[in-house]
Amino acid sequence: MIIAVASGKGGTGKTTVAVSLALALPGAQLLDADAEEPNAHLFLGPAIEKTVPVFMMVPDVDLSTCTFCGKCAEFCQFNALAVVKQQVLVFPELCHGCSGCVYVCPEGAIGRRERQIGEVEVGTARGMRFIQGRLKPGEPSAVRIVREEFSQLDRDGFAVVDAAPGTACAVQDTIANSDFCLLVTEPTPFGLHDLQMAASLAHELRIPVGVAINRSGHRDEIIENECTARNLPVLLKIPFDRRIAEAYSRGEPLVDAFPDWRKPLRDLCAEIERRKDQ
Repeated sequence: MIIAVASGKGGTGKTTVAVSLALALPGAQLLDADAEEPNAHLFLGPAIEKTVPVFMMVPDVDLSTCTFCGKCAEFCQFNALAVVKQQVLVFPELCHGCSGCVYVCPEGAIGRRERQIGEVEVGTARGMRFIQGRLKPGEPSAVRIVREEFSQLDRDGFAVVDAAPGTACAVQDTIANSDFCLLVTEPTPFGLHDLQMAASLAHELRIPVGVAINRSGHRDEIIENECTARNLPVLLKIPFDRRIAEAYSRGEPLVDAFPDWRKPLRDLCAEIERRKDQ
């Protein structure tokens, strides 16, 4: 089973939950899918055993064959190509690697070349398989990084995936490749707004969802009312506790600083297992 731990916004405690959930479950794997800013390694100190480069296709135009008709530029919604007089300008940083320009060129003048956009690191941490991606600065999309990360998982094992915050393409790919999505939120207006977006995304992808409320306290009804309206179960509450924040600032996972949290997290996993096929 693959559990994606996601959130509509950053700073809700998503990595706190993901790291501790993986540590609480014997034989689990942890995949950090936030390739733009991976940080699970700060809590785990993994030993990286291999690094896999990730490439993306960019167009390679043969000007001796090109008739400068402009159909490639018309097709590209990302403006990665421009036809100017007797020249075709290619902007690799804008290209999303869809290969559409290759297929629409009537002269077959466009080929493919590869450009490295990042890498995936695979190793072990605290006795479990650890995978994280790193997107090169300035690259437009981490989707290919995330897909390579998933390909490195042991599909016979249990996996916890720390998704990137938000609802962008890489997050969509992360949730779509998971069996269950645990949305971590906070009882604030911003937390509510972004929970609504993330829950709607998971619904569109037809992935079962549960909610974890971090910094839980006297304003929980902000989130609970929304969960009731959407028929979303609240599966976990982590209290608003300064000691938890201090442990986080020291780089200590929740289950290390407070071992009593291991059982609630194991119970959470059992409940997810029960609900994922409903």
